[in-house]
Amino acid sequence: MSRTANIDVRLLGGRVRGRVHRRSVTVSGAIILAGIVVGMLALGSGDYPLNPVEVLQTLFGTGPPGADFVVETLRLPRAVNALLVGAGLGMAGAIFQSITRNPLGSPDIVGLTWGSATGAVLVIMLVGQGTAAVAGGALAGGSVTAAVVYLIAWGGGHAGYRLILVGIGMSAMLAAINTYLIARAPLDTAQAARVWLTGSLNGRGWEFAWPLGVALVVLVPIAVALIPRLRMLELGDDAATALGLRTERSRLALIAVAVALTAVATATAGPIAFVALAAPQIARRVARASTPGLGASALMGALLLAGGDLIAQRVMPGAELPVGVVTGALGGVYLLWLLWHEWRTGGRV
Repeated sequence: MSRTANIDVRLLGGRVRGRVHRRSVTVSGAIILAGIVVGMLALGSGDYPLNPVEVLQTLFGTGPPGADFVVETLRLPRAVNALLVGAGLGMAGAIFQSITRNPLGSPDIVGLTWGSATGAVLVIMLVGQGTAAVAGGALAGGSVTAAVVYLIAWGGGHAGYRLILVGIGMSAMLAAINTYLIARAPLDTAQAARVWLTGSLNGRGWEFAWPLGVALVVLVPIAVALIPRLRMLELGDDAATALGLRTERSRLALIAVAVALTAVATATAGPIAFVALAAPQIARRVARASTPGLGASALMGALLLAGGDLIAQRVMPGAELPVGVVTGALGGVYLLWLLWHEWRTGGRV
């Protein structure tokens, strides 16, 4: 039996043709089921515990007294934010890893996450913590960082490792800038910026989830429409050009989508470490696919962040850790394993 199936759908006024990896579809279904389980645990656990039946009853309006406030006002918005932020980071990571043809190519490695963070920190210091203002600052910071990294890395040719090396340097510089800004800020502003830079979903309600959801509704179809161009770029610039693809224009379009996904996710939860790096590679290895799939990567990112946030809430009774601490700890272990694996395999993805 063939491992792929043809698809032919209309999207954004045009037709998109491609192939679907059958195992990826199965893996995606399994990730969705796991995400449902994690979501039920997140909605049911806490100081006011609820079993899965009570959670479902509450969602349908027939739950125990007081459960509707706990679930629908306190827990559900946080869980939705975790899923949406994780999905955006997972998809952005898959785009960058496909463009660079390197598993280390992700927004947090190449500096985009920290660029978005710098833009948001500047807004917090100059304007305040308004959701729209911080989101705009994150988008501007990520866009400027992407432009600088692109110009420096590809000024002498298109190489994935050049992008990664320049991005690592940019990340270090931006982290230093963020530290300097916080050191010079008033105490209350510095505390707010420091908490935001840790990466957290604490206090994230529907006022964060709705703008993020609208942004993903716009960006995800654009990313899906660009999948055929992404697959051709994975063959290399020479092969893609021979197939009639305008490589620079296609690459810039994909980078713009990935930057926007990273920026809106960062504006919501702060710079969440390693989700964009790990999600595409875990999804690719589980699905046994040759390249990271955007859909499976988005789902895996949602699962990783939702699971990480659940751990952050429950690992220390009486004190909630920022989810960025959990993803950073787990992601550091994953990064060490990935570097060791790359060394063992001679740098092959």
